[in-house]
Amino acid sequence: MLNVGLTGGIATGKSTVARILVGKGALLIDFDELSHDVEQPEGPVWQEIVRHFGEEILHDDRTINRRKLGDIVFADREKLGLLNRIVHPAVFKEWHRRIEEIRKVQPDAIVLSDIPLLIEAGMKPMVDLVLLVYLSPEEQIARLVARNGYRREDAEKRIASQTPIGEKLPFADIVVHNDGSPETTRIAVGEVWEELKNRERSRRENTG
Repeated sequence: MLNVGLTGGIATGKSTVARILVGKGALLIDFDELSHDVEQPEGPVWQEIVRHFGEEILHDDRTINRRKLGDIVFADREKLGLLNRIVHPAVFKEWHRRIEEIRKVQPDAIVLSDIPLLIEAGMKPMVDLVLLVYLSPEEQIARLVARNGYRREDAEKRIASQTPIGEKLPFADIVVHNDGSPETTRIAVGEVWEELKNRERSRRENTG
């Protein structure tokens, strides 16, 4: 099995790259989805978040309004750190459980672990290789404004909350530059898939 850490920055196109790879046979574990799972209403993580950030961050159905919570934590690094300390342990526990489940039933799988903060959280040693989706900061801002309707100032805050994308390049084993056309990205990701299959095969042969 090959555990690929997929990362990048906000609005770099990780979801697009993941979707293409899943279409070719990769399995996806999305950390945003894991976060949603562990933050279900009335659960222990949900209770801690509400205790620290207040009930004003909740929807009427008691689920967490992630945009409201984001507005709070992306404007304050200490609050962002607090949120991460609440959520990350539960997310990591569920991630490890799913990895082991896949390993048992599909030992030759290529697993994409979509981890936005892989570099920031020091998780490179926990994956077999890092696949980075790269986009220039200015293009990140443009896409956030167009996609999410953020003001430029808000988009810049969200990007500033992460390690600058250029500083992530030295940590990457494979880089997808996502600043071209959709077809260019599709072709590039197809080439990456072939490389991942070769690496997975070599890994099994060397450990078999």
